[in-house]
Amino acid sequence: MMQLGFVSAILPDANLETVFEKGAAYGYDCVEIMCWPDQGPSRKYGGITHIDVANISVAKVAEINALIQKYGVSISALGYYPNPLSPREEEASLAAGHIRRVITAAAELGIGRINTFIGRDWTKSVEDNWPRMLEIWGPLVEFAESHQVRIGIENCPMLFTKDEWPGGKNLAISPAIWRKLFTDLPSHSLGLNYDPSHLVWQQIDYLFPLREFASRLVHVHAKDVRVDYHALNDVGTFALPTAFHVDKLPGLGEVDWGAFVAALSAAGYNGPVCVEVEDPAYEGSLEDRYLALKQSSHYLRNFIPQR
Repeated sequence: MMQLGFVSAILPDANLETVFEKGAAYGYDCVEIMCWPDQGPSRKYGGITHIDVANISVAKVAEINALIQKYGVSISALGYYPNPLSPREEEASLAAGHIRRVITAAAELGIGRINTFIGRDWTKSVEDNWPRMLEIWGPLVEFAESHQVRIGIENCPMLFTKDEWPGGKNLAISPAIWRKLFTDLPSHSLGLNYDPSHLVWQQIDYLFPLREFASRLVHVHAKDVRVDYHALNDVGTFALPTAFHVDKLPGLGEVDWGAFVAALSAAGYNGPVCVEVEDPAYEGSLEDRYLALKQSSHYLRNFIPQR
């Protein structure tokens, strides 16, 4: 059975115990825990740390496992979403180094999954990014494989602000690119943290890739999206995507969650499906964020039964 969870980034000021406590209170099975370093960016939902992977010890592992047992909520994956292909070498080096620390922590905690971005030099084409991507990611994938950890690459284009224009800050955004990625880096340790919402606003059928990439599904994000087609008709697809779409809670956008969960099941997926709350209508207060988690759990339990 799939496990319903949420992404801890929506609770930036909470400590780890509160994250687990809220997961249990709202009927979640698991949580994707954010693990940014101190030098994380100031961008929205970035720089959040609920587990400091630079200071993992035997005692810390025992403490985390005690919280898991106390609340009956597991960790679906460790999450860290930087740009390891940034043209700024210091940023890229920091990102790649911290991804290694997140992989090591996932192995020490017995989780076996991390989620991140491939990254991208947004000023260059996909083809021109490719040699450097292989140079950086080949060793990272080998490192993950040696630690028996799978890497889930989220398919968000990271093209929302002017500093991400024109190419966005993440390469792995479409089936054509995934196909090439998994051909050139064939290790089973590399896969997808699949988010259907990013495909919707790219005008890609979010069910279409699931059959071909079934074996590469490491983790799933549950986020919905509303495309404003009136605005899209006005500005076109070359505009910043924020000009014609907005993130929504599951059930408040265009994703058919019954069809999506059924397609995941048909693909043989039985891993975590974690709500990623980025709906601006629920960001006004901490109470709004809690309500978003409660509402999303209640809605998605129509499709993912509680164990």
